[in-house]
Amino acid sequence: MSQPMMSVSSLNTKIKSLLEATFMHILVEGEVASVTYHTSGHVYFSIKDSDSSIKCVMWRSNAARMKFRLEQGMHIVIEGSVGVYTPRGEYQFYAVKIEPYGKGALALAYEQLKEKLKAKGYFDVAAKRNLPKIIQKIALVTAKESAALHDMLKIIQKRWPLLEVVIVDTLVQGENAAPQIARALRYADSLEADVVVVGRGGGSTEDLWAFNEEIVADAIYRMHTPVVSAVGHEVDVMISDFVADMRAPTPSAAMEMILPDVQETLYALGELQERLRYVWQEKMIQKEKALSHHSELILRSSPLRKLDETNSVFEQLNSEFQRAVNRKFEKEHALLPEIEKSFSQTLEFILKNKNELLGYMAKRFEMVDPKKQYKKGWAQVSYQGVSLSLDRLKKDQKFILEDETSRVEALCLNQIKRDS
Repeated sequence: MSQPMMSVSSLNTKIKSLLEATFMHILVEGEVASVTYHTSGHVYFSIKDSDSSIKCVMWRSNAARMKFRLEQGMHIVIEGSVGVYTPRGEYQFYAVKIEPYGKGALALAYEQLKEKLKAKGYFDVAAKRNLPKIIQKIALVTAKESAALHDMLKIIQKRWPLLEVVIVDTLVQGENAAPQIARALRYADSLEADVVVVGRGGGSTEDLWAFNEEIVADAIYRMHTPVVSAVGHEVDVMISDFVADMRAPTPSAAMEMILPDVQETLYALGELQERLRYVWQEKMIQKEKALSHHSELILRSSPLRKLDETNSVFEQLNSEFQRAVNRKFEKEHALLPEIEKSFSQTLEFILKNKNELLGYMAKRFEMVDPKKQYKKGWAQVSYQGVSLSLDRLKKDQKFILEDETSRVEALCLNQIKRDS
């Protein structure tokens, strides 16, 4: 053989140099056949068309800048170069940038994240917190030198100047904006504010993209304080708008939506004051009527009132009684002379009868008086106050002998009966 020989390594090296010099910064279009996200951060995948396929790799540094996630069956356009892995003699495509075919990468990333967070429940209405009706303290998460902050403070001063405002400064665009916004939101959640407003003014899709990042959505979803998302203009709808408890079309609109108008409040307070005065007057009139009614009832039910009424009735009855007594007395007094005459006649008649009876009884007494009946030498015999004849005396019985002048206690020694 006249041709020079070369080793396998030399051949692979020459092929590597040839391919890498020929296929630099090229675009390749195809369908994702397979994809693997390695723990190292590298992305290994392959693309194909109807006739063939090619292995591809995107290193971690480039993969970290991708806004969307590769999925099998996705039609993509890859920018990069062809290289050879000399130890195995294999070539593959080194991707530095990937775009969806016919659709922007940001738009695809937006839709992918939206579907992912929706499936996790981040957009559920049931998870939304209600904003308080009275807001005393508010935290504004935005760039401290931004026009959006200036507009919000202007509206606050106009609508509700009594509000306590805490400004949490953060980047709102660029590659480092999303992590800073997430940290600012977590800090704002610790301030015990009534509401947190996060946002910025208008800009391009790339400028606003930080509010479409998953890290910001996670921070909003995990907050305990109600959150209002106010990013860009009304046509700009961010992922943060879906996750937040309320979406405002602009930062200024957010202030007008959540803060009361001081003039309207004063007007409403004036109307309430007038209504309160009217209601108070009506209540006072009703209460006075009720008080008068209850006072009358109490007066009617009062013991003193009852006593007065009883006394009045008593006085009336007493007066009637006195009049009746007087009439009776006058009537009886008129009959007194006749009664007195009748009484005198009756008394005289009775006294006469009694005197006659007394004379009769005196004569009878005199007739039966033992003392008048006693003869000289004779005495009356009695035992225990009872007169008895001598024949009724018993031996050793004590008895009394009594005549007109004397009274003697005697003892029966023996009883001698006369012969008949």
